Amino acid sequence: MQKFGLLPRLIAAILLGIVIGTFLPEWVIRVLVTFNGIFGSFLSFIIPLIIIGFIAPGIGDLGRKAGKMLGINAGIAYVSTVIAGTLAFFVSIMILPNIIEVGSFITGGVEDTEAIKVLPIIELAIPPIMGVITALVLAFTLGLGIAAIPGDTLKNFMADFQGIIKLVITKVIIPLLPIHILGIFANMTYGGQVGTVLSVFAKVFVMVIAIHIIYIIFQYTVASSVGGGNPFKLIRTMLPAYFTAIGTQSSAATIPVTLRQTKRNGIKDEVADFAVPLSATIHLSGSTISLVACAIAIMFLTGMDVAFGALLPFILMLAVTMVAAPGVPGGAVMAALGLLESMLLFDPTLISLMIALYLAQDSFGTAANVTGDGAIAVIMNKISGNKLEDVSKDI
Repeated sequence: MQKFGLLPRLIAAILLGIVIGTFLPEWVIRVLVTFNGIFGSFLSFIIPLIIIGFIAPGIGDLGRKAGKMLGINAGIAYVSTVIAGTLAFFVSIMILPNIIEVGSFITGGVEDTEAIKVLPIIELAIPPIMGVITALVLAFTLGLGIAAIPGDTLKNFMADFQGIIKLVITKVIIPLLPIHILGIFANMTYGGQVGTVLSVFAKVFVMVIAIHIIYIIFQYTVASSVGGGNPFKLIRTMLPAYFTAIGTQSSAATIPVTLRQTKRNGIKDEVADFAVPLSATIHLSGSTISLVACAIAIMFLTGMDVAFGALLPFILMLAVTMVAAPGVPGGAVMAALGLLESMLLFDPTLISLMIALYLAQDSFGTAANVTGDGAIAVIMNKISGNKLEDVSKDI
């Protein structure tokens, strides 16, 4: 099963869930609903820990490496991520109301509706040790503290804690997600809601990929206007990194290929060696596009109010909370769960749908991330006083 990628497993889970919800008796649905309840409760418990485990070490590491070039690179990455999320918002509100039926999904969660009478066999509550906002404040406090104090004890502790959280995600949450998604879709099929959701999945997938492509072209147009080069030739050189990221679903795991292709674009070695690994950690324009578009799709689907004033703080916080998330496949959506719950008021069912909808195209968001890292490297190359080298003979 480990060789069977996450996306194929999710697709198989959705299809099997539809079959189970259509043909099998209610007691089978009850078993799955019971699992979903326990898994959802555990997910609520782990969200604050994910926030602390991802954000605190990331901020602390950035603080330790403080310097002019790092600050410039981080600033460019943050602005790029915010612009990407803003673009996704405006495209989504223009397109989605025309291709999905607003309010067509029963709000308040699948398990809580009158249309679906399936109840869990048992309920197990796992209360989180702190609220999401408390976790965010604590993460920022610890991160800034790690950067400020001279000792390494807290830094090493948080690094180990982050390792534990990553293990929980990769060894527990990600492997169990297909079963969770299977239960969600079996329950929705049993209640007659699955057609609406699947239709939204397909439409949002196509829209998100289109936004990714548009934004990559925009990034390289800006980068080439600053640092030189033909934007489309620069993009063509980065394609191996793009397709590698589709397979790895991890910006961090794709760094060797991204680094090689960035240097083939004529970036000085010392600039590429600095800019690419850093951007792989803090630049998540593609993931932000995916998260914002998916969140808005679910908000329209459930009849929630979609306002720029509500989404802008979400976008601004996304660019910070996803620091260090690229090391884990699906890490971006895991890091965003707390914001979805606290800022957009997603309930456990909507969070589950969000995870499924995001992970269905997570690899393409990662691919857009790493491709955009190459554009930042072009700008950093110019800021460092270099011109693009002619390396066409090596390509």
